[in-house]
Amino acid sequence: MQRMTGMLIGAVFGTVFVIVNAHSPLNTVVGIVLRVAASVSLACVIAMWVLAGRRGRAEGAQPAGIPGPPAARMFNRGYWLVVVAEVVLLFGGIAVFRAWERPEETNVAWIAFVVGVHFIALAPAWKHRGIILPGVILSLFGVAGLVLSATSAVEWVPFVSGVLSGVTLLAGCLFFARRGLASLSVQDRVAVVSGGDTD
Repeated sequence: MQRMTGMLIGAVFGTVFVIVNAHSPLNTVVGIVLRVAASVSLACVIAMWVLAGRRGRAEGAQPAGIPGPPAARMFNRGYWLVVVAEVVLLFGGIAVFRAWERPEETNVAWIAFVVGVHFIALAPAWKHRGIILPGVILSLFGVAGLVLSATSAVEWVPFVSGVLSGVTLLAGCLFFARRGLASLSVQDRVAVVSGGDTD
């Protein structure tokens, strides 16, 4: 269930990324559509999380098919070191950008970059490569935003580094939460068949 909870946390952050950053220069209607789509996606992940929890408690099964370590290794020492480093980098970087009088949009790019790097750093800590790809994608959106923040296109940083990062997180969380829930359905069917064989 910890992996499904990880999908829920990722979906919450993805939704926040979209809701906070889907604004001008985007068309108002596009911004509203993006916010609604993000909210619906989050609601779907919450529903799958609740269903997985019920099935897991009823059958004692854990969802498979979701990237991440075994539950016992999820919150290990490596995880906490990465989280502490992430917090220091986030707030330290934002303070530096403020001191350098960089545009406020730079913060969005920095957050996307650090969150992406945090996924990459968790891969060896969790001994699982499945989270490297979203980490690389978010890091690239962050770098693109940092580059844009030094140009006249600075107003597009929230879309590039914020909205696109949020969409990436939501898409990944939806995909893997659905996969995890489906794996529980398969386990249920196997349990029923196995139970039938023993009668």
